[in-house]
Amino acid sequence: MRLSRAFLATLKENPAEAQIVSHRLMLRAGLVRQTAAGIYAWLPAGLRVLRNISQIVREEQDALGAQEVLMPTLQPADLWKRSGRYDAYGPEMLRIRDRHERDLLYGPTNEEMITDLFSQAVKSYRELPQVLYHIQWKFRDEVRPRFGVMRGREFLMKDAYSFDASYDDAVATYRRMMLAYLRTFQRLGVKAIPMVADTGPIGGDLSHEFLILAPTGESGVFFDAGFEEQDWLAEQVDTDDHASLGRFFERMTSFYAATDEKHDEAAWDHVPADRRREGRGIEVGHIFYFGRKYTESMGVSVTGPDGEAFHPEMGSYGIGVSRLVGAIIEASHDDNGIIWPDEVAPYRAAILNLKAGDAACDSVCEALYASDPDNLLYDDRGERAGVKFADADLMGHPWQIIVGPRGAAAGTVELKRRSTGERIEVPVADALARIAKA
Repeated sequence: MRLSRAFLATLKENPAEAQIVSHRLMLRAGLVRQTAAGIYAWLPAGLRVLRNISQIVREEQDALGAQEVLMPTLQPADLWKRSGRYDAYGPEMLRIRDRHERDLLYGPTNEEMITDLFSQAVKSYRELPQVLYHIQWKFRDEVRPRFGVMRGREFLMKDAYSFDASYDDAVATYRRMMLAYLRTFQRLGVKAIPMVADTGPIGGDLSHEFLILAPTGESGVFFDAGFEEQDWLAEQVDTDDHASLGRFFERMTSFYAATDEKHDEAAWDHVPADRRREGRGIEVGHIFYFGRKYTESMGVSVTGPDGEAFHPEMGSYGIGVSRLVGAIIEASHDDNGIIWPDEVAPYRAAILNLKAGDAACDSVCEALYASDPDNLLYDDRGERAGVKFADADLMGHPWQIIVGPRGAAAGTVELKRRSTGERIEVPVADALARIAKA
């Protein structure tokens, strides 16, 4: 994308309404614009980040064996009345009545709908297990939406739902999903610690929430440094073997990790002093096992091997995709702007033409840009070099390809790594290959 043609209006000053870093930087970098309280339009660069995060989430869900569906945002109230949650959920649920006086709601979550869809398709234990997921917009009518996309009313979420024949199978699915989440967050370039959590209005008796470490996090966190030392992508776990999954789960849960709400000083005292870590965290994912809560309340059963009907065991698993955009920025920024992890950045690199109109500069920039226009942002504006540097730092591209008259004449460019500030001079022909290897 040529910046001169991009729908990307950056702001020099901090917006008065933005209270936290991610909100300020998302507005200043032209990722979003607020359209109503807690509701945002995603502009092209922000949408690219959303799609990159969604794709990583999707790939890890697919690797787990989950199948993607797409459920509607509006749900019939009758489904929630069957489960008993329609009146119990509270004012966060946006209730709607259509022209035929039918009660609808803008879905805050999808346990009821997926259970109903499951009941229409699966009739026998032989068709279990099933894990279904989608990435869809949700709405919860927060009384005081704040902090930009971190606590908005409308948000993009990946929610998955599992159906298993037995408790042991359901716990194995839960553990497979936990491993998938660890791999997902590691690929996203963030540290997310799983911590034992309350189940809230979804219900259940086994639950973990995943928190990204960030100084501005909403929760205090306490954890053993041993968790950070693990390379969860390298874990050799046979996900089809309950014993292998059990060993993985025991290793992971052997490290103390708790939010301030769940913190146990007695247990904390058993963590060696040099391994204790404290900080703040932002919740970006939550997984639940809740057994037969919905299959029983909604009268959903399948036939077992003995010919008798039984209610399948269920779990649900959420990742806040749009919330992750804000959380990543909270965890990865400096005074100059965003520092995107490589895999989620809207563009891999920004080409900075320091003297637009100079024949050598223009030629080098055009050749670089033509080689990969989908992943490069070309700053071809007639602005001063300082403006281009400031905007590139603000927008957080992992790399800057700096093209000046002297280097262009000599056949070289300067590469700047956004995360470290390191600069190196390389031949033009090697620039993109050097970036690709990083």
